[in-house]
Amino acid sequence: MMTGFWYQIKNIRRDKLCILTFLLPVIAGLGLHLLPGMNLTALSEPLFGVICEELPSGTETWLRGIGKVTVYKTENEMRQDILEPSTQMIGVRKDGQNIRTIISGDELSLNRKIAGLLPKLEQNRQFTNSIYDDTQSSANPDLTLSILPAEDNRDTLLSLLAAITMVTAMFMGCTFNAMSLIKEKEDGINFINEILPITQHQYLLQKILLGFLGGILSATITAWICIKPQVSQMPFLLLLILLSTFLAALTGLFIGHFSRELMAGIVMIKAVMILFIAPPILFYLTLPADSSLYTLTCLLPSSAAFYGLMDLLTAQALHPLRYIFPLVCHCAAWSLVFVFIKRKKLSA
Repeated sequence: MMTGFWYQIKNIRRDKLCILTFLLPVIAGLGLHLLPGMNLTALSEPLFGVICEELPSGTETWLRGIGKVTVYKTENEMRQDILEPSTQMIGVRKDGQNIRTIISGDELSLNRKIAGLLPKLEQNRQFTNSIYDDTQSSANPDLTLSILPAEDNRDTLLSLLAAITMVTAMFMGCTFNAMSLIKEKEDGINFINEILPITQHQYLLQKILLGFLGGILSATITAWICIKPQVSQMPFLLLLILLSTFLAALTGLFIGHFSRELMAGIVMIKAVMILFIAPPILFYLTLPADSSLYTLTCLLPSSAAFYGLMDLLTAQALHPLRYIFPLVCHCAAWSLVFVFIKRKKLSA
């Protein structure tokens, strides 16, 4: 068995795709670690266009606090940039005591909602300022108005990126195993494997070992860079890594088994990788954490791993059974399915 394992390592080290898959999450983790102070919210700031000296100074200052402001000399100049699809600009004009917004209509839905709410927000701001002025001029000088700033969601965005990087690192075992089996098919070694005097469980262990150990190594290095967990969190994180990398390595065996050639295998790897990473992110961002549908999405193995990582990164209360139990069930079920497929092929 060890001879086959060393042959797989020798075969894989010549594959640039596998090497890149191993290094990519580690490099991404280093990038997140070396840039802890970056403000990711600036990437999604709305862009406002205003006419020079038209709005009160307080309104323009307020707009600069929630986004980027570009000042124009004339309305025509501002409208040209508003109509440009690449700018996603929201025009702001004075409308009596309030403001009105100008949009082209092809903006992102988020920017359209911002444009629709902006006049109401400005009206509320003026009302709040009038209350504050009345408070300052009242007979009770101890009565003050406190406005609490919104919480900075930079840490949440960094945690989201760290979890995505970790899931990518766990997935690399799939690439290792799939590419190894495909190359064995191209070299004709798979025919030799079929007549070797080993059991199906030994064959499964031999083929899954490379991707499993490689995934653990990549995910552990990435976790050490991105997460740096506390001692109390390490058992939970270790279980997530072990179970997730095993499932990814097992997925690689399925891809290698059903792929007849290299290009088909690469396409399947990329398709499965998208299904492995994208749905958990979408579910996490759109579904309430206490809903039954959110719990049901844990039937997707990568969702259970992703939710567990996000709870760990955001210091939420950990629920090991909620995430570990689905992963254990998937590991057992898909291992039996693969063994059944191999036995059926040999008996055919």
